[in-house]
Amino acid sequence: MFVSSVPPSYRGHRHPVEIISHCVWLYHRFPLSFRKLEELMLERGVLVSYETVRRWCLKFGQAYANALRHRRPRPGGKWHLDEVFIKINSELTYLWRAVDQHGTVLDILVQNRRDKAAARRFFRKLLKKTRSVPRVVVTDKLRSYGAAHREVMPSVEHRSHKGLNNRAENSHQSTRQRERALKGFRSVGGARRFLAAFSGISPHFRPRRHRMTAPDHRAEMTVRCAIWEQITKNIGLLTQG
Repeated sequence: MFVSSVPPSYRGHRHPVEIISHCVWLYHRFPLSFRKLEELMLERGVLVSYETVRRWCLKFGQAYANALRHRRPRPGGKWHLDEVFIKINSELTYLWRAVDQHGTVLDILVQNRRDKAAARRFFRKLLKKTRSVPRVVVTDKLRSYGAAHREVMPSVEHRSHKGLNNRAENSHQSTRQRERALKGFRSVGGARRFLAAFSGISPHFRPRRHRMTAPDHRAEMTVRCAIWEQITKNIGLLTQG
């Protein structure tokens, strides 16, 4: 599928960037439907339909997520990989996810299988996306990981143990929450689009709270909100001639 490299433009939109980016943030940060977002914005005196919010999320969500990813430091040398069932049009599909030792989401992939070919595809996508090679890969005991690992990155240490992979498993929790709120995804394409943007935006606003004092958490969130404001405004500037 062809994906345009031209960033989306705010031109022609009746609402300012602050309203658009705020709605996109709300949708990807909290388990809210588009109709609930319409009500929230109405309470704030902003008249916008849920369909308009949906179009904003489709148009700008991925661009925002990509801009946030570009600001992240290089991934750590220890990668945790895991796969989990998600419902798409009432059918079970696999969501593959990789995080580093800091909990940063490296990439996700939605596939119908979890065999060697699927694991190999995910490994190659990870290497291409991160442009780096890990020191260690940690997975559960699914045999497909071992077979794909020996073919794609044989020089990388592979640790196969379910108890060592809690970091990747915990990373699925926010997706599970959204899946329940959405009552499952309606299509594979829709799931891929949402999860690609969601995995880039949601973690940005989820620092490791349990390791912070309240003042440190507030300071960190202030920084992250400032970054969000900057990248959402800059995307619009990139398309102005």
